[in-house]
Amino acid sequence: MPEPYDVITMGRIGVDIYPQQTGVPLARVETFAKFLGGSPSNVAVAAARLGRRTAVITRTGRDGFGDYLHQALEEFGVDDRWVGDVVQYPTPVTFCEIFPPDHFPLYFYRQPKAPDLEIHPEELDLEAVRSARVFWMTGTGLCAEPSRTATLTALRARSAAAIAPDAVGAPRVTVFDLDWRPMFWGDGKGGGDEAARVHYREALAHATVAVGNLDECEIATGEREPHAAARALLAAGPELAVVKQGPGGVLAARRDGTVAEIPPLPVDVVNGLGAGDAFGGALCHGLLAGWDTDHVMRYANAAGAIVASRLACSSAMPFPHEVEQALADGAVGAAAGPTP
Repeated sequence: MPEPYDVITMGRIGVDIYPQQTGVPLARVETFAKFLGGSPSNVAVAAARLGRRTAVITRTGRDGFGDYLHQALEEFGVDDRWVGDVVQYPTPVTFCEIFPPDHFPLYFYRQPKAPDLEIHPEELDLEAVRSARVFWMTGTGLCAEPSRTATLTALRARSAAAIAPDAVGAPRVTVFDLDWRPMFWGDGKGGGDEAARVHYREALAHATVAVGNLDECEIATGEREPHAAARALLAAGPELAVVKQGPGGVLAARRDGTVAEIPPLPVDVVNGLGAGDAFGGALCHGLLAGWDTDHVMRYANAAGAIVASRLACSSAMPFPHEVEQALADGAVGAAAGPTP
């Protein structure tokens, strides 16, 4: 048997097109730069930056942007063996406007359908999925077929293997990133809330960790108050519920009654997009390291703050020494800029 991956993520990928001027409407932006994007793909990059062996299950278009994403994954050290292509659909692109500290309108171009929603269950390497130390999936993967069935198939495979620890005795972790994007559901205008809740509940029954912000927790559970949302997530199946509250910090609650409430790390925000993905990669890293909940959340908070202080997302994911420095300093400033 080949060595299991530390982290396998599954779901969205695309090209992020970011303005090189902040505080300017798109109509007035003069220059842009492209980056690898898509939440689960960024999580794989973030975990790889922290020294983990990672791979992503997704699909691109058969076009120049698809070629670029393969190249970017390779450069970031993320295995792309399960990144197929789809002839009939173009690789998605996403534009954003950047108005610090917290206003970042997103414009998704995923029509007529994103290739990453064309993942078929019969294409999955279920043995690799079962053996991965962490498997990370997202709510977006549940929004359409065949991705929905493929994602649930992978989760069921994980559930069947969950009772068996990995070779070093650590339990396997299955993370459900709630990742609520209303424009991907129903009529694209927020009409898919009830359908999403049904599919979210099915996925939660197979997850050991659930991660989401207050909006996402409300979609998944109907609860918005952080402690109530955490309790509802735990009741749905996971052993650890992580409720991200933005300026309110992070609440992490375990089934055994352990609760950690971590304040945010002070940061001069340049671009808040991608901070959650850095948090996710660091969360995987900390869980794999066997740290206590409090330390995992502080480390993940610091990783997210570092990316929020930088313009890019994937290329801004921090290395271990940067996270440790941020923790030691107790704050993150924008002056450091992106990592080369």
